[in-house]
Amino acid sequence: MFGKFVRENRIAAALLTVLRLYLGYSWFTAGLGKLQSGQFDAAGFLAGAVAKPVAGPDGVVYGWYVSFLKNLALPNADLFNIVIPLGETLVGLGLLLGCLTTAAAFFGLVMNFSFLLAGTVSHNPTDILLGGIILAAGFNAGVFGLDRWVIPFIRKTILKQNTSIKKTENIKVKPAL
Repeated sequence: MFGKFVRENRIAAALLTVLRLYLGYSWFTAGLGKLQSGQFDAAGFLAGAVAKPVAGPDGVVYGWYVSFLKNLALPNADLFNIVIPLGETLVGLGLLLGCLTTAAAFFGLVMNFSFLLAGTVSHNPTDILLGGIILAAGFNAGVFGLDRWVIPFIRKTILKQNTSIKKTENIKVKPAL
């Protein structure tokens, strides 16, 4: 019932727009601030996440993620110094404009979970909740945004789908003998 409401209801679309704008502003300002300052350096954060990983009573909880950070992210910190602020800015822009909203919400969730796995709680749980609602809403989350025109265009030109809805009422199926 909740799924149908967030995916199809116009009132839900309006509420989702408010959530989308709030979350988009948060992502956009975080990313843009890092891009404009030119001082963003993920190396310290990555090194800290490797040196003091998330631990439970039985030791390191996300050993596979620590290995990823140690062997891939940390040696390529210069790349992550570009990808993180650019990703945050693009996710924010997508959510603010309502353009490719579900993709923006998905990649925002990927970043939120990455930060959580590295041991940073901050506002990530709230962002995950809001991003999850937006992702679950699908197209309806961007209906009061550019998705109203962008998604049908993509479906028609790139995916070659017929976007018109045909009613299939009064179709009778003959039972098999």
